[in-house]
Amino acid sequence: MDVLHASPAFNGRYAVLLIDFQASGESPGDAITFGYREADDVKASLRYLHQQLPEERIGIIATSMGSAATILAGSGLDADAVVLEQVYPTIEQALADRLTIYLGGVGRWLAPVMLTTLHAHLDIYPDQLRPIDHIGHLSMPKLMIVGDHDRHTTITESYALFSAAKAPKELWVVHGAEHVDMCRYAGGRL
Repeated sequence: MDVLHASPAFNGRYAVLLIDFQASGESPGDAITFGYREADDVKASLRYLHQQLPEERIGIIATSMGSAATILAGSGLDADAVVLEQVYPTIEQALADRLTIYLGGVGRWLAPVMLTTLHAHLDIYPDQLRPIDHIGHLSMPKLMIVGDHDRHTTITESYALFSAAKAPKELWVVHGAEHVDMCRYAGGRL
């Protein structure tokens, strides 16, 4: 495992809250929005935690779309530290990666066509789903955890996202890990 830019920023205790995004898990909603409207869920959860535990430091641990929602929540995100696992840099890349996994080379061709329907179905545009354009606005310490065998968010995409983030930041590459299976490869260190 590689950890780049190690810092003591993550020492100590943090309060966290496990949430279900709208239209996911057991929460009501019409559709997921790949992190766009889920960013409001992140902000609401943080407000709740700050009200319930006003003296505690608040941390966010987010995976995949949850990481995108955390980044898209904005520069005013009121958290003391964030852990971001396997976040896509742009919806264009995310869709192309996933369609390629399931459809092969035709997936990269089909992705831009499918994205043209995003606004009609969800009332959002692809340029609103670009975590890579927003991660630089997060000022708190960030730990990014990525798998070097992840085909949903490639290691190259993860390095680009990490490069766009401002310090303090750390990158942990879990060798052999794919998408959302870090615990299997991290040897109990997560």
